[in-house]
Amino acid sequence: MLLPAKAEVARQLRRYRAWERVMLASPADRTVRATFEDSGYTLCVLMGKRCAREAADAAERYLRTSLVTYLQEQDAQLCATTPVHRGPPVMLTRSPAGR
Repeated sequence: MLLPAKAEVARQLRRYRAWERVMLASPADRTVRATFEDSGYTLCVLMGKRCAREAADAAERYLRTSLVTYLQEQDAQLCATTPVHRGPPVMLTRSPAGR
C-alpha cells in the first residue's frame, strides 16, 4: 500500500479544515462550497476513503501515529468490516426462461 508523504497530508488536512470553517460561516456561497468540496475530494483521494469526514479522520490518525501503527489499524478495520463466507461456493443458476 502506497501512502502519501505526511507533509502533504498535513497540508491538505489544514486546507480542508480552513475551507470547512469558511463554508460553515457562509454556507450559501457557492464558490466557497465548491472549493470546500474540492478540498474534501483531494483528501479522499490521498487517504483512499469515500467520504471527506472519513478521510479527515484517517489523515489525523495517520499524522499522529507511526506508519506501522497506522497500517495495523487499517488492517484491523478492514478485517472487521469484511464479511467471512464459510461453506461451499454459491453457484448461480439460470432459470429456463433466461435462455
